[in-house]
Amino acid sequence: MTTVTVKAPGRLELVRQFVNTRDVEAGTDLLATAGELTAWLRSARLLGPDEVAEPRDVAKVVALREALRDALSANHDGGAIDPSAVQTMNSVARDAKMSISLTADSGWTHRATASGVSGAAGSLLELVIDAMAVDSWRRLKVCVNDTCRWAFYDHSRARSGKWCSMQICGNRSKQQAWREREGTVRRRSVRDS
Repeated sequence: MTTVTVKAPGRLELVRQFVNTRDVEAGTDLLATAGELTAWLRSARLLGPDEVAEPRDVAKVVALREALRDALSANHDGGAIDPSAVQTMNSVARDAKMSISLTADSGWTHRATASGVSGAAGSLLELVIDAMAVDSWRRLKVCVNDTCRWAFYDHSRARSGKWCSMQICGNRSKQQAWREREGTVRRRSVRDS
């Protein structure tokens, strides 16, 4: 759904952009090759100029992206994240050598200590952790339209947004529901006559 852009606040926007490197509806993927992955991570300032992605990195990073997409789906109802998505994110965190340190002011810091693509993927998880800590994570969602699944930030007061765009996916959903209701009414009318 590349025509709709509902940005997330601050650095969480990078996570939204990362999830949207795959456009489900258009069938495109900006991370399909090691070269494309390298270019995207560099443009996001997550990978140094001397670091490059290898073909094996593509599958790992794409798995993280889709795990995050699944996690964003859970943000609609506050339900549990799919266990396989959690497993993928934990695997990425291990590969990134994520570390947590307590601070003197009763706080904590975290960071990925790995370099290369593993460190870059860990940096994306750092942004997720930061968003969870300030409660902006629950507002980052994916469109409930299964043919879209575009990531968007829910700016609604009630945190009840379902679609990336009410004008596009919301309208499609409402039209489909109307058609289904009309079809049921017509079938009943024919049966009853």
